[in-house]
Amino acid sequence: MITWYTIAVIALACVVGVLCLALGFAGRRPSDLSVGSMALLGLALIAQVVIAIIAPFAGNPPAGDLLEFWMYLISAVLLPIAAIVWVFADRTRWSVVAMGVVALALAVMVWRMSVIWTVG
Repeated sequence: MITWYTIAVIALACVVGVLCLALGFAGRRPSDLSVGSMALLGLALIAQVVIAIIAPFAGNPPAGDLLEFWMYLISAVLLPIAAIVWVFADRTRWSVVAMGVVALALAVMVWRMSVIWTVG
């Protein structure tokens, strides 16, 4: 994994999480801002998949358990998609709050992926 990209994804996930929690607790229903920010986080995680595929060939192999890393990464890619599907099914402010919780959980998951990749 690339350290600066990992930090950028964690920062993005934290910003999206706080934004969605603030919007949801303020009573706002899903909008382009909340759903778009979650979609941007999903795209960043898809880019992380590409980085994880290329990194071992570029001389940056994982130090930890590869199966555990990939299970975290696959789950992390699926969570934003599930959150967006939930928003379209339940158009209340609580779905925006749920997106915020998912984004904060993704920040923790990306940090754990970094630990698995670098520390072993």
